[in-house]
Amino acid sequence: MWQRRRSAAVRVWREFTRDRGGLVSLGVLGAVVLLAVLAPVLTDPAGLDVTRADGLPLRPPTWEYPLGTDVDGRSVLLLTLWGTRVSLLVGFAATVLSVLIGTVVGIAAAHLGGWVAAALLRFTDFFLALPSLVLAIALSSVLPRGSATIVLAIAVTSWPATARLVRAQALTVEGRPYIERAKALGGGHLHLVGRHVLPAVLPLVLANTTLVVGNSIIAESTLAFLGLGDPNAVSWGSMLQTALSSGAVSAGAWWYLLPPGLAIVVIVLSFTLVGRALETVLNPRLKGDRD
Repeated sequence: MWQRRRSAAVRVWREFTRDRGGLVSLGVLGAVVLLAVLAPVLTDPAGLDVTRADGLPLRPPTWEYPLGTDVDGRSVLLLTLWGTRVSLLVGFAATVLSVLIGTVVGIAAAHLGGWVAAALLRFTDFFLALPSLVLAIALSSVLPRGSATIVLAIAVTSWPATARLVRAQALTVEGRPYIERAKALGGGHLHLVGRHVLPAVLPLVLANTTLVVGNSIIAESTLAFLGLGDPNAVSWGSMLQTALSSGAVSAGAWWYLLPPGLAIVVIVLSFTLVGRALETVLNPRLKGDRD
């Protein structure tokens, strides 16, 4: 069994490397994650303290400050690098929680059926009908401000799409002959889901996860831009919010606006390309269209 799984993983990797856009995007994501992890080693976190800033406010890029300074005299390069840590951490945490909720709801609706499926689907439709950004803003406003609140707000508003996708895939698995044989042999719910349904659904969940990360990063940046993020943390959204409120736009301080904005675009685009490439490899229908 493990040999088959290893051979399947190798086959998926070979097919994934054929997509140049996905492969380059994976390399970009690896480099960004590495920089975020090594930020405490490569830079001095003391430079984030406003009281210890030694630069001039809104100074254009120089050799000392390659991306200029912000309104408090701090290095924009340092802020962007440390903002990567917060944005990625919130994005990954919100994605894990969102995908977990969506996978559980989707599999339960497909496997149990009956009134349980009807109740779960109506519950999912309720969240789909609500404007996700408005609901996230409401949750962030009511709950204590912080990264945990942002993660919860994003996860609560983004899981229904995953639930719908997982349910559709799980329904196709539930109709296969080996599921009927397992039921006839006395297989219980946990056995059927754990040994048959979940392994068949996981590849599609993995491909969908990479797409959800990009959406979560955009949601985190939006909430931080609206002033609902963690006031003690530096993120790309909070940098844009500070630049707007401090008059950097009217002052023409492009070096304060472009780095966080371009960082959001590059990261979200990279996650999207990797997700599309994985989806093409793991989804038989899309794979057939490509071939």
